Amino acid sequence: MFWGRFFGTPATHIRSIAVLEGVSYLVLLFIAMPLKYLGDMPLAVRVVGSAHGALFVWLGLLVLAGLMRRRRLMGWAAKIVVASLIPFGTFVIDRSLRDDIDVEATGAIRSWPSARGRSTRCSSG
Repeated sequence: MFWGRFFGTPATHIRSIAVLEGVSYLVLLFIAMPLKYLGDMPLAVRVVGSAHGALFVWLGLLVLAGLMRRRRLMGWAAKIVVASLIPFGTFVIDRSLRDDIDVEATGAIRSWPSARGRSTRCSSG
């Protein structure tokens, strides 16, 4: 039940990893970094930084998979990558990622603008 709810489809998978990556970034910035520099505990940054780095790479691979296998647009990928570099950014784009899940769940057909400005039809992403 848990696995299917958060990682069952490509859209839920990317949303879940984006949220985890965002949380790990905030923990790194606001808990681990102060512990390192104010509390003389460099291990905090090593542990949290490693987890955050792994989640960041995982998110990047999911974005690449979305571009290559699911024919997502570069704007979609850029939005996620930029959001992952800004504190709280992944939470700001969470609504659009949730909308992707809704489209995927209903099996709706979505129109995407092509590179030449024409609309092309693409099944759920």
